[in-house]
Amino acid sequence: MADSQGSPVSAHPAAPATPAAPTTPTAPAASADRPVYVVGGGPGGLAAAYALRARGVRAVVLERSDRIGASWRGHYDRLHLHTTRRLSHLPGLPIPRRFGRWVARDDLVRYLEKYAEHHALEIVTGVEVSRIDPAPDGTGWLLHATGGRRLTGGAVVVATGHNHTPRLPDWPGRDTYPGELLHASAYRNARPYAGRDVLVVGIGNTGAEIAVDLVEGGASRVRLAVRTVPHIVRRSTAGWAAQYTGVLVRRLPVPLVDRLARPLARLSVPDLSAHGLPRPDTGLYSRVRQGAIPVQDVGLIDAVRGGRVEIVAAVERFEDRKVVLADGTRLEPDAVIAATGYAPGLEPLVGHLGVLDPRGRPVVHGGRSPHNAPGLYFTGFTNPISGMLRELARDARRIARAVADSRELNVSRLVV
Repeated sequence: MADSQGSPVSAHPAAPATPAAPTTPTAPAASADRPVYVVGGGPGGLAAAYALRARGVRAVVLERSDRIGASWRGHYDRLHLHTTRRLSHLPGLPIPRRFGRWVARDDLVRYLEKYAEHHALEIVTGVEVSRIDPAPDGTGWLLHATGGRRLTGGAVVVATGHNHTPRLPDWPGRDTYPGELLHASAYRNARPYAGRDVLVVGIGNTGAEIAVDLVEGGASRVRLAVRTVPHIVRRSTAGWAAQYTGVLVRRLPVPLVDRLARPLARLSVPDLSAHGLPRPDTGLYSRVRQGAIPVQDVGLIDAVRGGRVEIVAAVERFEDRKVVLADGTRLEPDAVIAATGYAPGLEPLVGHLGVLDPRGRPVVHGGRSPHNAPGLYFTGFTNPISGMLRELARDARRIARAVADSRELNVSRLVV
């Protein structure tokens, strides 16, 4: 494998190159004679690499781990996709039917490995990109990577993922709390918690599923701390997957979808107000547009109705060995699992380029580049109601088309 200058690129450290002169982040011109570097070897990066190659563009995937799909390998054991197999495959290769309708974590990893092999993608593992700058010559992008590498690409696709950096709230007293406190990213299964009292913080899909896993795995008591009551939907109703509805309504006006969702929720999901989960005041799609995806039921409704998962108020602070809730309740659980989400972690990589919004997310994604950074693309930093993997596949095609069109335009300019 070689970089754009013809020098070898491998997982082994290379000798540091002579530092380039400091450059001001300006919009670089695209370069058609250099590869496109794809940062991240998850589903979004692999899909983008294939789509680029399908258009005759050389794409090199740089993955910081020693294997592709690292983030998926690290998820909890019982994880299954909440999207259907038919709407979750990447471009150019279906997910095998034997993996079932709701694909398990390990099967998805097998699929990603097969995908990379099937398409003979050019992947370099063990290489972490720490910063992206405009190339010193004004064409393309310079990537600063492990071992002092400086790689120059005609374009860059950032696909490091929506769930990149675990986010743990800075609760007062957290740093001196002597009890067991871990982020959900470190949770694998319920075995270490059998017979124990566990508090799960956060009622997104991860927190809800971990709470159910703990109940089924023999935890003596499971409480779920909720700050904002979520919308809960059935993963499938009479064979109709919730994802299908998400695809159908995605382009409709937000107020209309909110109105349609209310009677459907009353028909399909029981009222859990008596158990601490009243129906939300705000509309389902309004929440989605703010970044809050509905919780897909994989056993939470029955666990809450049966009293096996107790809903409690949000965590406010830690005092000694106690967890203090927003309503003043003090708990002393054996373990606290914080399902409090992730941050994109893009600031060190591209924060200096002016391409992130106040929440640290890319200002554009898919086939569009920021106006001040042509040739820089982002995929996998949204959480669409129609399904993450489906949208990654669509983004990959858009990115490949934009890169190919840009190169053709530059070649035509050179000819003229």
